[in-house]
Amino acid sequence: MRIAINAWFLSQPGTGSGQYLRGLLRGMAEVGIDHEILLVTPSGAFELEVPGLQVDIQTLGAAFWRGNLGKVLFEQVAFPWVCRRWGAELVHVPYWGSPLWPPVPTVVTIHDLIPLLLPAYRGGPLVRLYTRLVSAAARRATWVLTDSQASKQDIQANLDVPGERVQSVYLAAAEHFRPEPRPEDEAIRRHYDLPRRYVLYLAGHDVRKNVAGLIEAFATVVQGDADVSLVVGGRLPVESRPPLYDPRPLAQELGIAQDVHFVGWVEETHKPALYRGAACAVFASRYEGFGLPVLEALACGTPLITTTASSLPELAGDAAMVVDPDDTAALAGAILACLVDETLAAELRQRGPVQAAQFRWADTARQTLAAYQQAAQRAGG
Repeated sequence: MRIAINAWFLSQPGTGSGQYLRGLLRGMAEVGIDHEILLVTPSGAFELEVPGLQVDIQTLGAAFWRGNLGKVLFEQVAFPWVCRRWGAELVHVPYWGSPLWPPVPTVVTIHDLIPLLLPAYRGGPLVRLYTRLVSAAARRATWVLTDSQASKQDIQANLDVPGERVQSVYLAAAEHFRPEPRPEDEAIRRHYDLPRRYVLYLAGHDVRKNVAGLIEAFATVVQGDADVSLVVGGRLPVESRPPLYDPRPLAQELGIAQDVHFVGWVEETHKPALYRGAACAVFASRYEGFGLPVLEALACGTPLITTTASSLPELAGDAAMVVDPDDTAALAGAILACLVDETLAAELRQRGPVQAAQFRWADTARQTLAAYQQAAQRAGG
């Protein structure tokens, strides 16, 4: 089968959609495929090394597709045109942006419904118009993939897509997230000037991530354990403007600025060293379609505290402490428990890699390839 994939995010490996596409391609290489794959991308400015996977890449030229309008034209006009010209028998759009008039049977991956469900993310009139466009397009897709059972329920309830056309396929942490220390770990931690003993947050800075709740909880933690710091990774916004949130003023207001270390952007290859050095990690999000930081922490054997929100309990299983995202007292108590109870911390360190090992990109690829077949069969009647 000739399968064309919208590779808009291929040149953006730091995004969730970029990580998903690259992980899926690596998984396909691992399981082996007998399909012809075409990646259609607006930009040639990327590196793609997937040993064992033969793909064709068609680049349409970066300049014309810049900006929001260019992205819409790429999704709705250019990508379908290339698919027809190439003779695609099936297309996959690995993010919420499938064509309203699909040229052939279409699979779309909807990671979450954040712009539809969370008011802070709805944006202005043009963003809301785009959300309506891709919602309508998703209803016309042959098959919908999503990252979790929680997201599947959201899609059925809010997009009115029948359950038999929606399939949950879990993602996975990258292979370099492992519990075994590496020789370069200490040098990497020195590079970020990390304190000797720290609690780690390593994700984004928008309001749903609930970094404010973490900062408030940590103000309680330092009252019980003055020898620990909070390390906050991720590029900080210039100012707090929904949906972005800058936690630094809150740390100042609570009098714990000296206890919170903002280390900025962390290179993907450096993340495991930070996880492996942490006393525990916290991911206190209020909404996630999946939540890769949960699996990344677990895979590194880092004691983890996460929340009951959306997909996160599906990933954590019994390998993490799970609290209500709005209960800062419970969050503080869970952090303190990991810090003072060595038996609990040791048990979580053992459980984490076992839980994370249940999620593999090879399994993601197998289930996605099976979904391609089901979509083709469904379209063929």
